[in-house]
Amino acid sequence: MLNREKSAPKGSEIVGLLDIGTSKVVCIIAALEPSPVPGEPRVTRLLGIGHLRSRGLKSGVIIDLAEAEATVRAAIAQAERMARVTLEEVLVSVSCGRLQSSNFSASVDVPGGVIRTDDIDRLMAGGHAFAERDGRTLIHLNRIGYRIDGVAGASDPRGLAASKLAADLHTVAADEAPVRNLMLVVERCYLNVRALIATPYASALSATTEEERALGVTCIDIGGGTATVASFADGHFIHAATVPLGGHHITLDIAQSLQTPLAEAERIKTLYGSLVVAQSDEFETFSFPLAGDEDGALGQATKAELAGIIRPRVSNILGLVRERLEKAGVLDFAGERVVLTGGASALVGFGEFAANALGRPARAATPQPIAGMPQGTSSPAFSTVAGLLAVAASGSGEVPVRRSGEALGGGYLERVGEWLKAGFA
Repeated sequence: MLNREKSAPKGSEIVGLLDIGTSKVVCIIAALEPSPVPGEPRVTRLLGIGHLRSRGLKSGVIIDLAEAEATVRAAIAQAERMARVTLEEVLVSVSCGRLQSSNFSASVDVPGGVIRTDDIDRLMAGGHAFAERDGRTLIHLNRIGYRIDGVAGASDPRGLAASKLAADLHTVAADEAPVRNLMLVVERCYLNVRALIATPYASALSATTEEERALGVTCIDIGGGTATVASFADGHFIHAATVPLGGHHITLDIAQSLQTPLAEAERIKTLYGSLVVAQSDEFETFSFPLAGDEDGALGQATKAELAGIIRPRVSNILGLVRERLEKAGVLDFAGERVVLTGGASALVGFGEFAANALGRPARAATPQPIAGMPQGTSSPAFSTVAGLLAVAASGSGEVPVRRSGEALGGGYLERVGEWLKAGFA
């Protein structure tokens, strides 16, 4: 996966993780060391991190190849200098391409009368082909459960007698062109794409607990340009969706309403943004420069007025999320709890506001800690890349692996590829 230099620990596997988002690009290089407890996730240790403000993206989609490449290349270089290694391949998060979930069943006959590995392989290949039947690109596939001659419950059917093997499957697929462009940016940085990981899946792994996923939970990650949704039931990933709105749209609303530059609007949101209004907020004011005013004149607003700008946009985002969940019919299966993450979830009062908007308990979450992470990078804004590390560190479930060159060469949609054993599905 890399050219190892003297700083990399011996006996460990080094992984590169890349989150190319609307607001920022993050590259992490981490060491995976054997777990002291058999069957538990491997121990992770951060070796290097690079992160920069994104350029060339809009709502998670690459719109300027050169600018996106320059930013990704710089973030990778930062991480490599810190880790003192040279990456050759990375796991990449995907939120573009109108991610769409499907739940369906696939079945195969068992000609030998006893289920073998090749029967399972044929079953999964059939599910893969079905997921890409409309010309979309498969990003994620996981088994929810097996059925042997119509009887459910087997966790590993190999060696069991049967005439028919079936599986209930969940897939996440995306439009081909945005995914090809994402891979093209990475490959222009002289890196192989080891795997594409659905962003909502990764974010949920870092923000929710194993117990929450077993009981049923929905994780909403509100990033810069998109909000992604992942639902779990009985520990299985059962639904993913995206909404093309995020924290950057809140910043735009502030800039337009207060007539202040975007950078200043972002600062105002971070320092004073809130979704709850106290009585004192009616009188607590802050000053800000006005856009295009060369005389240095300052505008002034109250925290209550700012909350009045932020609340409608957040309500709009959560309303669209609720529509997606209701349309998919997963609310009855994914439990009552909602977990919020992503940069915008750090706004004061977000959990309470979301609970009221969605009609169910909600909490804001930070990603599970990574040993060696610098201070300030354990915020909700880093949930996706923390989840990528969780995928790399542990696994039961399957994620299709896309190899370098597929974005540029023919047969991209035809190749089934390898299977990477990945986490928690």
